[in-house]
Amino acid sequence: MSLALVFPGQGAQTIGMGQDLARAVPQARAVFDEVDEALGEKLSTLIWEGEADALTLTANAQPALMATSLAALRALEAEGFDVAQAAFVAGHSLGEYSALAAAGALGVGDAARLLRIRGRAMQEAVPVGEGAMAALLGLDFATATEIAAEAAQGEVCQAANDNDPAQVVVSGHKAAVERAVELARARGARRAVLLPVSAPFHCALMQPAADVMAAALAEVTLHVPRVPLVANVRAEAVSDPDTIRALLVEQVTGSVRWRESVAWMAAQGVDTFWEVGAGKALSGMIKRIARGTETRAIGTPADVAAALAG
Repeated sequence: MSLALVFPGQGAQTIGMGQDLARAVPQARAVFDEVDEALGEKLSTLIWEGEADALTLTANAQPALMATSLAALRALEAEGFDVAQAAFVAGHSLGEYSALAAAGALGVGDAARLLRIRGRAMQEAVPVGEGAMAALLGLDFATATEIAAEAAQGEVCQAANDNDPAQVVVSGHKAAVERAVELARARGARRAVLLPVSAPFHCALMQPAADVMAAALAEVTLHVPRVPLVANVRAEAVSDPDTIRALLVEQVTGSVRWRESVAWMAAQGVDTFWEVGAGKALSGMIKRIARGTETRAIGTPADVAAALAG
């Protein structure tokens, strides 16, 4: 078995995520405590007992998802798993921070603080209502990119997430994204829908947030990861801390090249992907990208036991 650990991004959050891990495994509970301390607030209470609308806020969802992923990883480690058993780590957008924390390149507290800053900066980069994102289903990346360019008409419209062979998300000015939806339908998209997001992530409109992250990341120590990171904007492995820091800044405005990242890992011989944390969205994408590979979502104590039992 050649294993990659992958970590989910925004949209996977649910009230109650990680609570059974925290109850069952002291090391998992310690992750939530560390995140609460780093942020100076009880984010764990919001995650387990709060309102979904509050958890969905970008500044909350991002550190919350990282905490849940790291709690699941600590539960694996408590049963003898070692991250060094993986060939690669990778994460979808904010999941890249979870991947770096998992691989020891970034402390959990630093990851939580950076994601709180990142979430706020991304939310504040574009006034509410000016930006939008849309999922184009049933079109390949090249076609979606052409549609985005045609829809721009002097505004911003970019392919933001290349998720799998038939799912691309575009992002930019609201009117341009709406034009992209209509063009996609005319080009035979199976579905083209605006997404319920609060800002247009992963496009040029996020440049103010990228500037904020450049300053924040400059203040944080990054170590060489124990396992190479397959970076969103490169779709290949990197290990140099300075390179990783630069790519985390670039990632704010750049495309999440998830389809290419998974295909690259599969080409390196990875045949098993563990999605560590909340939800199963990445597992679904991986099955469509790298057919024949095994996927497993690990978000509960039962999932941990099943994974380690083989």
